[in-house]
Amino acid sequence: MSSPAPPRAATPAGREPSPLLQRLNQPEPLLAVELRPPRLGMGTTRSMSVWIDMHHAVQRLARQDTFILLTDDAAGDHEEESLGHLAANLGGSADLGAVVPFLTCKHPLEYCRMFARRASGLGVAAVAVVGGDHSVGPERCVPHGKDLRRILRADQPGLPLGGWANPHRDPVEQARFIAAADFTADFVLTQIVSHHSLDCVERFQAELARLGVDLPVVYGVFHYHSANPRTLDYLGRYFPVPAREITREFEAGATAEKICLRTIRGLRAIGADKVYVSNLRSRDVARRLEGIGDGVG
Repeated sequence: MSSPAPPRAATPAGREPSPLLQRLNQPEPLLAVELRPPRLGMGTTRSMSVWIDMHHAVQRLARQDTFILLTDDAAGDHEEESLGHLAANLGGSADLGAVVPFLTCKHPLEYCRMFARRASGLGVAAVAVVGGDHSVGPERCVPHGKDLRRILRADQPGLPLGGWANPHRDPVEQARFIAAADFTADFVLTQIVSHHSLDCVERFQAELARLGVDLPVVYGVFHYHSANPRTLDYLGRYFPVPAREITREFEAGATAEKICLRTIRGLRAIGADKVYVSNLRSRDVARRLEGIGDGVG
């Protein structure tokens, strides 16, 4: 017997359904992008330059009808608080209805509740609520992302919430987590996957289908700038990196965009046609993402 479908956000009377959820529930492919706020301690001038680049990127991406994920410091490198800068530097002249900030459980609970209130007030598309890396930084305020989503759903019932899955772990177990009645999310983002790991994605999809789960899933795709061994080793601390395969592709003459495209095409070939691209630089993210989109067709 299939588990009951996870609860969706209720749309309050008089409020239009979320454009993000409308897009995610349409059959057409979706190409989103993940950006990262400046690291703390970067220095005022450099930080301002990064935020200026992000300001222009958000404006252009929003005009292109592209959704933007903004990371939280879940991986241990503390970043500037995204909502504060969204309000100060992007609000008013940028469409925050295209922005999906991450929120990890690695903050005090009252901060998380305040974050959701501010996010709702700023009109962001949704908030992606995830647990955060256990191995670094402060302790989580609640054990799991689902626990925080349940609290925020009660506080802000009209705010769409995203959950998280990692097909590289036991993909069947991950699918069953999503199918559970207490998952409390409107869509799912995944850990970075690759065309070298499509088997785990297929197993994940098959179990979701078997359980009758209809939540839209957006798969993470990484844009590797190079095959620098130190960089690949560093990235491998946070997600599975097919370092040997990526290195061989670069050595054979593939460009960063071509490798990224291979993953997106591989995912689409197995029916996973909603993706977000990570590790594009804010300064030229719109141009590069547009090129990737053109290459996918």
